[in-house]
Amino acid sequence: MGLGRFISNPLTGNIMVLGILGRKTGKIRYAPVSFARQDGIVYCYQGRETRGQWYLNILAHPRVEVILPRERFSGLAEQLPDGPERLKALRVLLQGSGLSRSMYGFDPVEASDQKLEEKTRGIPVIRIGLK
Repeated sequence: MGLGRFISNPLTGNIMVLGILGRKTGKIRYAPVSFARQDGIVYCYQGRETRGQWYLNILAHPRVEVILPRERFSGLAEQLPDGPERLKALRVLLQGSGLSRSMYGFDPVEASDQKLEEKTRGIPVIRIGLK
């Protein structure tokens, strides 16, 4: 696509575009979201507001198209339960979030796991396994 440096940069952070089937319309919808990639898995998060349309669509239709700055593929999305994988993914997500990385009132690099869990309780983290 060639837009990677415009979409993901130090100001905006790591941004991907998700292609998701709309739960009401049945049409493909596209949503830009922050992401982190580790060990062949892509993670993204909704933020404190759990009524985001892309998030609700993923819960209804977990097969997604992932458009990263330099590649594109299909995957299966699932919400992570509370636990170590969620915390690790959320720390990396927040570290790569550009100017918004401190919007929760702490530094994700310096914060303890306990503080990270306290400050981000209830924030959904999505794991997308690559197909």
